[in-house]
Amino acid sequence: MRELDDAGTRSVVAVRRLQSAYGDAVTRRAWDEVVALFDADASVHIDTRTRPAFTLTGPAAIATFIEQSLAGFAFFEFAILNAVVELTGDATATGRVYICELRHDHAGEWTQAYGLYRDRYERDDGHWRITDRRYTSLARTGARIESFAFPDPPH
Repeated sequence: MRELDDAGTRSVVAVRRLQSAYGDAVTRRAWDEVVALFDADASVHIDTRTRPAFTLTGPAAIATFIEQSLAGFAFFEFAILNAVVELTGDATATGRVYICELRHDHAGEWTQAYGLYRDRYERDDGHWRITDRRYTSLARTGARIESFAFPDPPH
């Protein structure tokens, strides 16, 4: 990990705030705020390990998918377990965000889902946004407990 100057430190803090803003907005189901966190051309690749992987493109499609996915939960909280940011340029960065979703469905079942986001971020007009996200499920609890091998690095 390289040493950061003041500008680098400000960039890392800004990206960490972006990561946290995502978790906060999803937990509150604030879909307009979720949309604003993604670049206009952003893509999200989702691999739940139990069904075929797929990709969403554009902030509206991403937020709509999340909204529909959470409709079955009476309670949902997105928790960041750990996160790292690596600057790759003056206005670009990558990151890993380890997450846990705490969920209570309308039928009364409590579950947890653990996963990993491997992200790319870019700063445009002074604002950092998510440009690419690769989600991989790591484990789930519920009626059946599942855990999965750590994913290979993205290409």
